[in-house]
Amino acid sequence: MAEPFLKNRKRFTSSLENKLVPLFDELSHATRIPKSRLLDEAIADLLKKHGVTVPADERR
Repeated sequence: MAEPFLKNRKRFTSSLENKLVPLFDELSHATRIPKSRLLDEAIADLLKKHGVTVPADERR
């Protein structure tokens, strides 16, 4: 099957600690927020914490 075209996103691979996976799954399910959006928020917060300027979201 062909890779889907991602216009506004870039695919990458990573891994999580085993104990975080079910918690992350449950958060996504409970909030009905896709995991990709939760990851966007988490990475943006991490970058801000380390003093990296994060561009504003143009969709808002």
